[in-house]
Amino acid sequence: MSTVEVNGRRYAVPISPAVVVCVDGCEPDYIAQAVAAGKMPWMKRVLAEGTALVADCVVPSFTNPNNLSIVTGAPPSVHGICGNYLFDTATGTEVMMNDPKWLRAPTLLAKLADAGASVAVVTAKDKLRKLLGHQMTGICFSAEKADQVTVAENGIEGVLPLVGMPVPSVYSAELSEFVFAAGVRLMQTRRPDVMYLSTTDYIQHKHAPGDDTANAFYAMMDGYLSQLDAAGCVIALTADHGMNAKVKLDASPNVIYLQDTLDGWLDTNRSRVILPITDPYVVHHGALGSFATIYLPAEDIEAVRSKLRATWGIEAVLTRDDAAARFELPADRIGDLVVVSERNVVLGTSKAKHDLGALELPLRSHGGMSEQRVPLIINRPIKGLDCSRRWRNFDAFDLALNHAQEQ
Repeated sequence: MSTVEVNGRRYAVPISPAVVVCVDGCEPDYIAQAVAAGKMPWMKRVLAEGTALVADCVVPSFTNPNNLSIVTGAPPSVHGICGNYLFDTATGTEVMMNDPKWLRAPTLLAKLADAGASVAVVTAKDKLRKLLGHQMTGICFSAEKADQVTVAENGIEGVLPLVGMPVPSVYSAELSEFVFAAGVRLMQTRRPDVMYLSTTDYIQHKHAPGDDTANAFYAMMDGYLSQLDAAGCVIALTADHGMNAKVKLDASPNVIYLQDTLDGWLDTNRSRVILPITDPYVVHHGALGSFATIYLPAEDIEAVRSKLRATWGIEAVLTRDDAAARFELPADRIGDLVVVSERNVVLGTSKAKHDLGALELPLRSHGGMSEQRVPLIINRPIKGLDCSRRWRNFDAFDLALNHAQEQ
């Protein structure tokens, strides 16, 4: 098969190897600052000679919904993954959305593999692996658990000697470097037709654009990308979300604790606040992000909405239907209200439930509309591209497979 159709979009099976890279938390300014500091010579050339766009990610600007949007070519209203975490109304429990049972659409990766393309996926954290590799024949493993790979589960064995690195700490820049190093070695030894690389945003949570550590991270990335380029790969680089400081003037976290707020307005246990950013990696962000969803009795919705809209630090308060339409979300998987905070503000549940002891100030996080702008960069020039249209991060595979292959 020369093309596959997935979720209403048609994609060509690539002639040259196609590598799509999701750089977790890559606010566009990280690249700008690193290029300006002379740390990304390959990227500087690509920005001048290739295709450089700024695109929108999906909101909530979190890891799971955006990675799944990139590999399905569709928003959460299609694929169903609307956060890292949700309230399962069927069971009355709060759960992580790491299980493929939550997926409502096939991935392009699986469809390309079915069409005979060789496909490889390397992700930093194991929480994404099963979602990205759902029903996919090929190689799929995480840097976090690279020492536990098997042919039966991951389509490969012996990853550590292949890559030449030990398993990194999940709280390190090396976790992302492992992803890039593995991608280069897979291209050198297996040469997959399609490869998807997804990093972690540990560095971006801790370091602002232009910081020495941030620049060193992007310099590392630049070196591996240049090797993939030299191997003849079409590379599409984007991000799952941006990143912003979320602090007060004294550098303490700038938090609105929604559950405490609602309990002060209503009877306790009359509302439930869900933070879709929630995942096991609390050192990154303390489960504090700029997007929340609230479950309420019907008679309380308008009063709470009105009060929240008048609350300092809140950018938007939308009803379920309005949020589903505006952000392309599955209406049955979000609350009665969706709350988005301003650029420098994060949302929590109850203060007592957030252990911020592991955070290194200043807090940097994401989730809102202010983290929606992300890079979308192709290492080939694409003629006749409409740069005025609204590009999305989930256009990455379309550009890499349908537009950059024969340029």
